[in-house]
Parts: sequence; C-alpha cells; structure tokens
Amino acid sequence: MRILAILTCLFWALCAQAGETTITLASTTSTQNSGLYDHILPMFEAETGIHVNVIAVGTGQALRIARNGDADVLIVHHRPSEDAFVADGYGVKRFDLMYNDFVIVGPTDDPANVRSEGSVEGAFRRIAEAKAPFVSRGDDSGTHKKERDIWENAGIDPHGDWYREIGSGMGAALNMVAVTDGYTLSDRGTWLSFGNRQNLDLLFSGVAGLRNPYSVIVVNDKNFPHVKTEAANTFVDWLLSDHGQEVIGAYRVKNQQLFCPFAKASTLTEQDLSLCPAD
Repeated sequence: MRILAILTCLFWALCAQAGETTITLASTTSTQNSGLYDHILPMFEAETGIHVNVIAVGTGQALRIARNGDADVLIVHHRPSEDAFVADGYGVKRFDLMYNDFVIVGPTDDPANVRSEGSVEGAFRRIAEAKAPFVSRGDDSGTHKKERDIWENAGIDPHGDWYREIGSGMGAALNMVAVTDGYTLSDRGTWLSFGNRQNLDLLFSGVAGLRNPYSVIVVNDKNFPHVKTEAANTFVDWLLSDHGQEVIGAYRVKNQQLFCPFAKASTLTEQDLSLCPAD
C-alpha cells in the first residue's frame, strides 16, 4: 500500500509538472485555418518545452473565454475589443504581432462589378444595389466585426434574402459562397488556404482600410491566479523576438506570404505596410 501511495503521489507530481509546460491560447480562427500554428508552434515547443493548446474561435468568443479565465494568452484581431479587454483589467498589455489584410471574394464574372470600384464601401454598396448574394459569418469574429463596420461606413443596413448570416467560421462562409456564387469578406490567409474555390476569385483588395492587424495579450493573473504567466510571457517574447517574427514572415501558402511581422510597427511607414502581403 505504501509503495502504491508513493507511486500515486509521483504520478500526480509528474502530471502537475507537465501541466506547467502547457498553456492555453484563445485565438481567432483565421490563424488556425491558415495553417500558421502548424508552422510555428512545433518550433516554439521544441525550443522551449512549452506546449500550446489552441482554442480557435471567433475573436469575440476568444475574448469571452479569456474574460472567464479559461486561457493564458490571446491572439485576436479587433483593436477596439482588444483595448477594452486590457482597459478592463483582463489583459496585462496588448502587443502588435503581425498583420495581413481582408479581401472581397466573389464569382469570377463579378455581377456586382466590384472589381472596378475604388473603395471598399463602394464595393459593398454595389453588392447591396445588385442584391447579389452576400454571406456574412455572423459569429462576432474579428472578420464579422470588420464587415459590420464597412456596412456602417457605407451607410447600409444589410437585410433581405440576398444577405445571409450563417453564424459560423470563415471556411464555412467560403464554402457557402462557392455554392451560391455570392460574395463575402475574408481574411487573406484563410482565402489562400481555401481549397474549394470553384468559380470564386479574389475581386477586391489592397486598400489601407482593409488592413488586418493581429495582437497578442497575456491574461492578467491578478484576476485569475491560475494563469501560467511565466510560460505565457515566454510565448509572447518568442513571438515578438526577431526569430519569432522571422518564422511568422516565412510562412507561405502557394508561394504567397500570409502574415507580415508587425512587432516593430512603430518603425514602419504607411508605404512599408502596403508592401506586405502583395496581391
């Protein structure tokens, strides 16, 4: 019995020790769907011994998970929500991490003629005027928040049979667009990784208003003492280091760069930011 008790104690001690090397990352789906984590996390784990358990949901849901104390660190992409998260004391500090951009995807024949439009608001107006099918994620993700901002800036409250909110992720939205020959707003990374394109094409991109910055935030252990602050900070430091930024910038799909390092954003000009990613 004594030997069994000793072995039991040793087992739980080892489990506890192993738990200290695992952190939970609440993340937007675009970074997961694009394959970025499959590229960077094995390197991080090999170099640090820290395993990262990813919960990939929309940005709004990721922030709610962290507000409940169910994550150690966040990677999300909606600046107002990120600032509120830190201001409310749930996050320690927000760090610029990387960026890509949003794009409008639709049928190759482009019945709404968004290709010739000069602004993203104008492109959305053309879709609404044509009553062309538009698929919205409708899931409180960073992409959905961006889409709603564009509609608002365009002075349009989208509704009717042509506007379809699906309450799901980017992959599901792109699949529905492929079936309906409709339009949607996508992050570039998920679009480049998407395999079921059928009659779809990238129709509109490249304006400053479509830039899509991502941040990384460690959850505040003053609210949640169980947060693994040391390991989470190691993860953040690695991502923001020259090495981590190089690893992020090196990730490519179909020979195209999906994410642009952004940790030294204060040293970059607007012209620099326009160079990555290229169409």
